[in-house]
Amino acid sequence: MSDTAQALAPPKLRKSATRRQRGNRTGFSTGACSAAAARAATIGLLTGQVPAHVLCRLPNGQEVCFAVIDAGIVGEGLLRRACAAIVKDAGDDPDVTHGAHLTAAVQRLPQRAGEIELCAGPGVGTVTREGLGLTLGGPAINPVPQRNIRDNVRAAADELLEHDGLRVTISVPGGEAMAKKTLNARLGILGGISILGTTGIVRPYSTAAFRASVVQGVEVAARQGQRSVVFTTGGRSEKFAMRQLGELEESCFVQMGDFVKAAFLAAIKQNMQHVFVGAMVGKLTKMCQGLAVTHAWKAEIDRDVLAESAQAVGAPPDLVEAIRHAETGRFAAERLATLGVGEAFHRALAIRAMRSLKACYAGSYRLTVLVCDFEGHFIVRVEENEIL
Repeated sequence: MSDTAQALAPPKLRKSATRRQRGNRTGFSTGACSAAAARAATIGLLTGQVPAHVLCRLPNGQEVCFAVIDAGIVGEGLLRRACAAIVKDAGDDPDVTHGAHLTAAVQRLPQRAGEIELCAGPGVGTVTREGLGLTLGGPAINPVPQRNIRDNVRAAADELLEHDGLRVTISVPGGEAMAKKTLNARLGILGGISILGTTGIVRPYSTAAFRASVVQGVEVAARQGQRSVVFTTGGRSEKFAMRQLGELEESCFVQMGDFVKAAFLAAIKQNMQHVFVGAMVGKLTKMCQGLAVTHAWKAEIDRDVLAESAQAVGAPPDLVEAIRHAETGRFAAERLATLGVGEAFHRALAIRAMRSLKACYAGSYRLTVLVCDFEGHFIVRVEENEIL
């Protein structure tokens, strides 16, 4: 690298110095905690005393002992109802429901042999849109947690269920506020959180739930009759895309985050006619690279892509070389903007990204890429016909 290029380039940091330290302690899903609370409350209903600890079988077959809080029994005879709660421990995962009190209230349903009815109490969402694989108007309890709750209740109340049924109401104090930090409202889940979990175990920084929400978002849009979908990489790019595409319904907008492959395959499966992508320079570059997942922990940004795009719009050789050795795409975007070629640079990247996306995810959809800066301001819009 020349002396000029060295002066232009930002100081380099070792990757290990910039990475966030992450714990690896696992936790338990809202579904597992709900199942444990339901089992404890069922035992209380049958015996007259809710246990201080309860053994719960998770969907993965593992048996875990949970501490029970907020236990109580009210009413007499057929009106008796037992309550129990489990405090969700998400381990080292930064989950908005960490510390939530997953609460179950169980009461008898006379002469409804074998029936276990699940209801949403305060803080658990209600399903208001199709496309979630759940009953409209029913509780936002996903299929695996539903089965797990029923299995644990059945294990505790086998004899009672020979002649009566049970109503299990799951509630989460403060769940409505927690839900505002999720995409539930966008998916048509109103009034609280969803009860989730396919194994019962939460792994730190797990991506499975986010990936599933991306697919779910596309399915909901399709069920609403939408033929266009807008994929964005985060909140800022989504707000930008919403300003640019004000004619589209909110259900069309899906934050795909890092999950490019999951998003595009879902769009193709749902026969979306028009796919929009809203992104900034970093994620756009990773789309040029053809990455299925664009997270920094999966792959670094290809600085050669940035350098070649800068060279294509007339950046001086020293700056091209500095971009090739810089740590971020932002360095290239900001330096080229000062030279008056920022729009051309982003257009070149967008065209390259479009070619990569169409090659990786072939389909009959039309593709449009919208690019914004780091403050969410519009830079360029590129249509598919520009790459033909």
